[in-house]
Amino acid sequence: MRAVITLSLAASLAAGCSTMERMNPVNWFSSAPKVKPAELEAITASATLAAIWQASVGSAGGYVLTPAVVGSSVYAAAQDGTLARFDNGGQLWRINAGQPISGGVGADGSLVVVATSKGGVLAFDNTGKALWSARVTSEVLAAPQLAEGLVLVRSGDNRIFGLDAADGKRKWVYQRSTPALSLRSNVGVTVTGKAALAGFPGGKLVAIALNNGAAIWEATVALPKGATELERVSDVTSAPIVAGREVCAAAYQGRIACFDLASGNHLWSRDMSSAAGIDIDERNVYVTDDKGAVHALDRANGATVWKQDKLFMRQVSRPIAMGSHVAVGDYQGVVHLLRRDNGVFAARTNTDSSGIAAEPQRVERGFLMQTRNGGLYALKVN
Repeated sequence: MRAVITLSLAASLAAGCSTMERMNPVNWFSSAPKVKPAELEAITASATLAAIWQASVGSAGGYVLTPAVVGSSVYAAAQDGTLARFDNGGQLWRINAGQPISGGVGADGSLVVVATSKGGVLAFDNTGKALWSARVTSEVLAAPQLAEGLVLVRSGDNRIFGLDAADGKRKWVYQRSTPALSLRSNVGVTVTGKAALAGFPGGKLVAIALNNGAAIWEATVALPKGATELERVSDVTSAPIVAGREVCAAAYQGRIACFDLASGNHLWSRDMSSAAGIDIDERNVYVTDDKGAVHALDRANGATVWKQDKLFMRQVSRPIAMGSHVAVGDYQGVVHLLRRDNGVFAARTNTDSSGIAAEPQRVERGFLMQTRNGGLYALKVN
């Protein structure tokens, strides 16, 4: 997840528009951090990162365009409207959606959906043929999700729309009040069973019924605290992660917290600020904090297992757990492989130099990184 802080209209008129570029040491939409990042030190490799395949779709521009993976197919997009399907790295088709794309790709093998900065939602079949278009209330920065005959779209005003996958007609919308100051982010929703899980400004996590858009339960990841509106920003800024009977989420200037999936009851939490996100395996919860450190926390209670802090301010991506390793990418397009047991660097490889902003995705035999310039790198651990 990458984010900038924006003010609501009322707050903007009162205080003047502000962005993360001025309020936070990292400007997530630039190619280099505002604070000098750590230089990479030589490592003693205990594994290798090898290419499975490589392709290119085109630049994401100022957006974070996360690709969708369905079996051996990868659907990826570029800001200029390019939408392409790759199968085991080979391009099957490439089209132009007719509008600039801002919201990443959602796909389920039959339907492919992207969204635009003007609230447009565009649906195609798995051959790239246009099927329907719809519109939501504001820009879409998150990749749509497909489930239970619905296309789930999160708009920039924090509404979540359930659109009919057959024709794009609105079936329901979930909305809630938001604080005056919040993060402008590309966080979407996570689908599990018959529910969608979504984080909101003010540190809230909500389970939403797919059949009617009603809230099933609401939980608090983090409580706003501080004397100023800026200090009180505690938005859930990455997609919730589900593992077994648990769901975990992270809040900027807040906490990492895990909850019972069925009831929303609190299991444990840790004070930690993250805008990048988390991953979970059978042992640990992995999180990248807002200074670039990667943490492993005990899944049972949140206790620290290890911390890797040698990537200070390198705009480190959400971690992805891969067997006995954990992988992250950074602002220079470097992919780092850490040992799962102790966080020590195990391997490193370069993509292009444009940086990795999209969330890593699992693919057959490995994982996928998409760079800002649109490079697609499927990698495996040897």
